[in-house]
Amino acid sequence: MDLMMAGLGLLILVLAGDALVRGAVNMSLRLGVPALIVSLTIVAFGTSAPELLVSINAIRLGSPGIALGNVVGSNTANVLLVLGIPAMISVIHMTGSDTRKSYLMMLGASALFIALCFAGPLTWWHGLILLAGMLVMLGDQLRDALAHRRAGQDAEEVEGADPSMRWWKISMFLVLGLIGLPLGADLLVDASTAIARRYGVSETVIGLTLVAIGTSLPELATTVMAAIRRQADVAMGNVIGSNMFNLLGIMGIAALVGPIPVEARFLSFDLWVMLASGLVLAPFVFLRWRMGRRWGIGFTALYLVYLLLVIW
Repeated sequence: MDLMMAGLGLLILVLAGDALVRGAVNMSLRLGVPALIVSLTIVAFGTSAPELLVSINAIRLGSPGIALGNVVGSNTANVLLVLGIPAMISVIHMTGSDTRKSYLMMLGASALFIALCFAGPLTWWHGLILLAGMLVMLGDQLRDALAHRRAGQDAEEVEGADPSMRWWKISMFLVLGLIGLPLGADLLVDASTAIARRYGVSETVIGLTLVAIGTSLPELATTVMAAIRRQADVAMGNVIGSNMFNLLGIMGIAALVGPIPVEARFLSFDLWVMLASGLVLAPFVFLRWRMGRRWGIGFTALYLVYLLLVIW
C-alpha cells in the first residue's frame, strides 16, 4: 500500500509540476513578460518544484535525510541516468553548444555545497550562502541572454508557451499545479518514510533512491522525448542548469525551513559520487566528445551500480 501511495505521489508531482509550468509561462506571456525572462525564471523554478516541495515537506515532517538524499541523489541521477538513457536512443552532439562556463559554475556550486556540508548541519546561514550563489548564477545567465538578444540572436522557445491561451485555461493549470504539488509531496514523503520504517531502511537511502529518481522523472521524460525527436543536443545544458538549481536554490530554501543534519555516509561517499558524476562530463564539455550509445550504456550501468551500493 505504501509503495502504491508513493507511486501516486510521484505521478501527482510530475503532472502538477507540468501544469504549474504551463500555467505560469502562459500567464506571464499574456501579461507581456518577455519569453527570455520567463525561460530564465519561471520555467527553471517550475520544473524543479517537485524537488523543492519534497525537500520542504520532508524537513517539516521531521525527515531531513529525505531532503538531502533527494537533492544529492537527483544530481547523480541527472548525469548518469537522465543523460545515459537519451544517449542510448540518439547521439548527443556537443559541437553546436558551448556549456563550458555553465559547467564550471556547476562544479563550483558542487564544491561550495560539499564544503558547507562538512561545516554542517546545514542551517539558515548555510542556506543564505547557497541562495546568494543562486542569485549570482541567475544574474550571469540573464546577462548572457541579454547579450545574445542585443547581438540579434533569437532566444530559445519556451516549452508549453501559447500566448493566445485563454485565461480560464491558464487559471486551471495554475490551480491544478498549486493544489497538486503539495498534495503529491505529502503523499510521497509520508509513504517513503513509512517504507523506510517498515523495512528498516534509512530515510537517507529512500531519499537517494526512490525519491531522487521520482523527482528526476520530469527531466528524464524531457530529455528522452528530445532524443526521440533528434534534439538531444539540449540535454547537457538542461542537466547542468538543473543540478545548479538543486544545490543552490532547493537546498538554500530547505535550509531556511529547518536544520538538515549531514550523515557520515554523505561526507564519505554520496557527495563524492555526485561530484565525480559531474567531473565525467568534462571531456564532453571541453573536448566536445559525442555521447553515443556506448557512453549511454556505461552511464546507466554506473548508476545501477551506485544504486546497488546505496541499497546494500
